[in-house]
Amino acid sequence: MTARTQVFYASTLFGAMTLAAALDEGVFGPRGDRRILLVSNNAAVPEITPALDEAPGFAALRSRFDEVRSWNEIIAPLHPSEWRARVVEVPLAGRLLASHLGLDGGIAELVVESIAVPPARTVAGLLRDCPVTVYSDGLMSYGPTRDPLPAEIAGRITRLLHLDLVPGLDPLLLSEYGVRPRTVSGDAFRRVLGEVTGSRSGGTGAEPGEAMILGQYLSALGILTPEEEDRLHADMLRALAARGCASVLFKPHPAAGRRHARRLRETAAALGVRLAVADETVPAESYFAALRPALVVGCFSTGLVTARRLFSLEAATSGTELVLERLAPYENSNRVPATIADALLPRLRADGSLEEPPPADLGALVRAVGYCMQSEAHPDLRDQARAYLDAHGPARYFKRQRLSALGLLPPVAPSPSPLGRLRRRLSRALS
Repeated sequence: MTARTQVFYASTLFGAMTLAAALDEGVFGPRGDRRILLVSNNAAVPEITPALDEAPGFAALRSRFDEVRSWNEIIAPLHPSEWRARVVEVPLAGRLLASHLGLDGGIAELVVESIAVPPARTVAGLLRDCPVTVYSDGLMSYGPTRDPLPAEIAGRITRLLHLDLVPGLDPLLLSEYGVRPRTVSGDAFRRVLGEVTGSRSGGTGAEPGEAMILGQYLSALGILTPEEEDRLHADMLRALAARGCASVLFKPHPAAGRRHARRLRETAAALGVRLAVADETVPAESYFAALRPALVVGCFSTGLVTARRLFSLEAATSGTELVLERLAPYENSNRVPATIADALLPRLRADGSLEEPPPADLGALVRAVGYCMQSEAHPDLRDQARAYLDAHGPARYFKRQRLSALGLLPPVAPSPSPLGRLRRRLSRALS
C-alpha cells in the first residue's frame, strides 16, 4: 500500500512549536505513514540567516517529523517571499514538487501558516489535491485575511488553529470563508517550550528577574525609519532605567539583524545600565520561561501577549500610538496586532511608570477595525463598526479619510488655504 503523507510548512521556531503542541494534542490524528516538515527561511538575506531547523532547540521538535526539507533549497536561487509560479507553470511545478517530496501516494493534509502570502500560498497552490489546515502563530489571527484567496485554495481550508492569546476574542482570519477556529492549549505549548528550552537561558549571561525589551523589525517593514526604531528602543531603555532597572535583556527580532543591538548598547553605556543581548534565533518565550523577567516591554510584538497570557508576566507597550499613525495602507495586516497591544496592555511612560489603557470593549474594537480594513470581506460587521464609532468616536484607531470613504463619517471639508481666506476677505471688502 502506498504511503500517504502529511506535509507541514513552517518558517519560524515559534510556528514549529505551535505545530508540535497541536501534534501532541492529537489535532492531526494518530501518527500515520509519513510526516514531512517543509521549512522556509524568509529573512531578507536567507543565505546569512539561520533557518528554523538550524536554531538552538529545534532538535527537541525533530522527532515529531519523519523528514525535514528546505523550501529555499527547492526553489533556489529564488527568494521564498517573492517567488510564485505563474498560472501556466502550476501543473508542471506542482508535479515537480510532489516528485521531489516523494508524494506518489498523495497528500493526506497540508498544514501552512500565513496562507494569504508566499511562500505558504505558493505551496498551497502547487499541492492541490488535499485539504488545508492553517495555523496562526500570533496576534494576526485576530485580524482579517490580508488578501482574497483563490477559490481553489479557500475551498480546501478546513480549520484555523491558534493559541488562545486573548481569551474571549474570536479570530477574524479566514472567517469570511466559513473556516472555524480551533485553539491549541497553552499547556501543550508550554510543555513543548520546556523541551526546546531545557536548562538553557540563551547563553547571554542574563540574570533572572531583570527587565526585557522585545525588538521587532519595524524599519525593515517600512513602518518606521531605522533611526526612529533606534529611538524607540532607546526610549524603552531610558524608561526602564528611570524605573530603577540596573540590567536589561534585549531580544532582537530574528529578521532585524544586529544593528539595533549595537545602537542600544551605546544608550545603555550612557545610562549606566548593563545590557545583555539575547540570541535572536531563540524564541522570546524561552527567556520568559527560563528567566522570568520582572517586566517585558515592546511595541506590539506577540511576545508581549504570550508573556502575559502564557507565563503570567507583567508586560507593557511603548510606541504603539506612533505605529498606529504610521501604518499604511489602512489595511496593513499589522494594524490589528498593534490595536490589541495598545488597547490591552499598560503603557510604559518616560518616567518608568505604567499607565493602564482606557477601558475598552476589545472585541467590538477589533471587529470595527477589521471591518474598516476589509469591508468587502466582512459586510456583516458594518453595523457593529458604526455602533462602536457612535459610542467611542474615531480617535487613535481609525482614520477619518477611511471612515468617510466607507460612509461611516461625513466627508471632512478641506481647510481653506491662507490665500483663499485672503481672497474672500478682499471680495467682501470690495462688494
